[in-house]
Amino acid sequence: MDIEPANQLDFNNTEIAFDHKTNKELKKSRWLFRMMNNRALVSLGSLMTPLALKLKLPLVKPALKATIFEQFVGGENLLDTQKVIDHLYSYNTLTILDYGAEAKSTQEELDNVMKELVKVIEFAASNSSVPVMTIKITGLSDNALLEKMQTDQPLTEAEEIRKQHLLERVDTICKRAYDLKVGVMIDAEESWMQDSIDSVVDDMMAEYNKTDVIVSNTFQLYRNDKLDYLKSSYDKAMTHGYKLGAKLVRGAYMDKERTYAADNNKPDIINKTIQDTHKMYNDALAFCVDNYTNISSVCATHNAESNLLQARLIEEKGIARDHRHLNFCQLYGMSDNITFNISRAGYNVAKYVPYGPIDDVIPYLIRRAKENTAVTGDMSRELKFISEEIKRRGL
Repeated sequence: MDIEPANQLDFNNTEIAFDHKTNKELKKSRWLFRMMNNRALVSLGSLMTPLALKLKLPLVKPALKATIFEQFVGGENLLDTQKVIDHLYSYNTLTILDYGAEAKSTQEELDNVMKELVKVIEFAASNSSVPVMTIKITGLSDNALLEKMQTDQPLTEAEEIRKQHLLERVDTICKRAYDLKVGVMIDAEESWMQDSIDSVVDDMMAEYNKTDVIVSNTFQLYRNDKLDYLKSSYDKAMTHGYKLGAKLVRGAYMDKERTYAADNNKPDIINKTIQDTHKMYNDALAFCVDNYTNISSVCATHNAESNLLQARLIEEKGIARDHRHLNFCQLYGMSDNITFNISRAGYNVAKYVPYGPIDDVIPYLIRRAKENTAVTGDMSRELKFISEEIKRRGL
């Protein structure tokens, strides 16, 4: 495979972006993104789909599986994902596996999620193309406990027991990952439980990142305090003798965060403008590249400028493009124009591939549909690139 020069990275190159798709697959993707470009249709589907699944209406699951599920999800179980993993790897692209379990509550449910995540680690260890998996602390603890853990209220005896079970679950996962040399990225959540999660992640990094980065935290840079928190996390790691793992994202809960702040008379922690968020994100990227020997970072964004910035910084500093501490990542089914042009240029890039039963991944799929809906009625970015490639192929 020819390697593209870094200064010639072109995210408008649809030939490279969709080389992995057949004509039939490309046309199907165009149809799907056209559907998701209809705001009324997405709004209705977001309301009705969970209800239709709950009522076990016929044909709903087959229709979902053949369309939006196939576009954004790797399969219903681990074995299903192997085909996707192998296909991505044939295009020099790695896989980050994510078990789509969210908002579980009973102890049995939480223990079952832990067991499945250990299976993911063992599965990843047998695939050189799956260096990392992700976990959600909200899949390992009930949200109410996480929220109370970062208040001044003392935990009850029962809550202390649940907290201990949470810590044991997370440690079981991270220890297995450490033993098998598989990375674990821990997702960010809403601010009213994020401090609790940060505390757990810091303890896991201190325990398991002494020589290599096994555990990584997620930093949501649309928050006005997270660049400083990234830097203080680095200082803490250096002081206590471990390496920092950092997945950099912009953020996913802006509306909820602003509503929460207004309803609870708290300061708005979201940056005032999108330009402020872009600057904070890019400053965080630069900080991680500057300190790449002791920070393993992931540029996890669909923003073209940020991806180009990290590539440029790597080149300017003369760092090997495939250095294991400098990575790129986009969601499976999205931003192929970024992913596959980066992979062609020889950088470390992965697709974030969720999997799980349709009922479990519906919240994830609804988020994907909503974020691909064009606010103004214009074609979404994804549809634009797909349409350009179909035109280029003369289809």
